[in-house]
Amino acid sequence: FYNMKDLSDFRISYDKSSLIEHQLPKEPIKLFQIWFEELCKSNSVIEPNAMTLSTVGNENKPRNRVVLLKKFSEKGFVFYTNYKSKKGIDINNNPNVSVSFFWPSFERQVIIEGICSKITNKESDKYFYSRPIDSQIGAIISDQSSEIPNRDYIENKFDSFKSDNTEIFRPLNWGGYIINPINIEFWQGRKNRLHDRILYFKNNNSWLFKRLSP
Repeated sequence: FYNMKDLSDFRISYDKSSLIEHQLPKEPIKLFQIWFEELCKSNSVIEPNAMTLSTVGNENKPRNRVVLLKKFSEKGFVFYTNYKSKKGIDINNNPNVSVSFFWPSFERQVIIEGICSKITNKESDKYFYSRPIDSQIGAIISDQSSEIPNRDYIENKFDSFKSDNTEIFRPLNWGGYIINPINIEFWQGRKNRLHDRILYFKNNNSWLFKRLSP
């Protein structure tokens, strides 16, 4: 039996900002936009749009992976993937998902729960053809999540497609999803682990918020 690594002393004190009720916007998307723009201006976060997407498989087992947020508005949060991947199959069977952002340099987290659905083919086409050609080819030749024999297999498949000068079309099994949010929690680190947690929730198509105990 191995010796367990003790991480008890891994701790820092959070004191960079706060969430005060009377300063909060009525719409959570507005607060998300404010936070996201602060991140981008600071240049302190690599890929601030990286988010952990959680889905539930057909055996009721949760799965997490990091995907990239590509668009957000009051309508929801958009990301792209292969519809036949594990995440795509999970979403098809159970559209309830959760995504979380962790921005340690700002001592902040955002957790979004919502319903996932496909965006239109027109929207998926627009994004797909805006990507670099090599990224388009990568999406075409990868049967995401399926087993392959080795690294050479996928690289040779890529090189073969590229050398054939085959006309590129967006695969029908690749495109975007939008998460229509139901709950959005904003977490701001504070001293003594008395963190600020503000939960926005839907009520008859309007947003309300409440404070949660840290």
